[in-house]
Amino acid sequence: MLNDQWFEQLPLAKITSHQPVSGGDINLAFKVIADNKPYFIKVQPNRPATYFDHERDGLAALEQAIKVPHPVAQGEIEGNAFLILEWIESGWEDQYKLGQAVAKLHQITNDKFGFSTNHKTKVLVKNNQWNPDWVDFYVHQRLLPEVEAAKSNGVWNDWRAQHFDKMVTAFKHYYANHSVQPSLLHGDLWAGNFMFDDQGQPLLIDPDAVYGDREFDIATTTIFGGFEKDFYNGYQSVLPLGPGLNDRLSWYQFYYLCMHLILFGESYGPSVDQILGRF
Repeated sequence: MLNDQWFEQLPLAKITSHQPVSGGDINLAFKVIADNKPYFIKVQPNRPATYFDHERDGLAALEQAIKVPHPVAQGEIEGNAFLILEWIESGWEDQYKLGQAVAKLHQITNDKFGFSTNHKTKVLVKNNQWNPDWVDFYVHQRLLPEVEAAKSNGVWNDWRAQHFDKMVTAFKHYYANHSVQPSLLHGDLWAGNFMFDDQGQPLLIDPDAVYGDREFDIATTTIFGGFEKDFYNGYQSVLPLGPGLNDRLSWYQFYYLCMHLILFGESYGPSVDQILGRF
């Protein structure tokens, strides 16, 4: 447990209080008051300061198009990595605005797929090495490493392997004739990773930023709910999605659900199998 002496070493002046807050299942999270100003602090125990490089760089990239909690400082104290972010007071929702903001994010493009930093998860390191080919990037830098992790965690079987191969074949076949523009993605766009400030402005938090197919972000929004029709209407008003989208969501939904299968076990097996069963 982090004590008062640990918090006093943060690069903030006149710390008067600190208390745990909800911040997901990956990091410890705290609200710290310093010099009468609130801050949001993430801590990853037993990690170097570089642990938060990917999130810091992702926030900086996203900030070109949408509001994010601005990074204040990062470092390491007593072997624990920390990231200090500005504190955002939450307010009312406007999902149409959120959809427009995500579309504007996707309008930031690159000539290659990947990102400047890799992302270390609990079970693997996501390889973001720059790649000019979307099919090669998604198959070899996302899908196949994930399947290896699923095998290592004992949540893979012959049936899944057979249908996975069919899904990859369909994916390759489609994109052999359809080009993809590398768009800046949030990379983990579920409902827990957006919020609205006290002026109703949408924010994105906890990015896993990468330049990829924008339909990957859209697919993620469809899995756990929380995105309303207004969100998609707002998105379409800025950057319309191509016809046949629903036929293409499966191979991106698979990646997200398979990661949950690896992390949380067979409770996600039926969802993964439902997708694989389409191929």
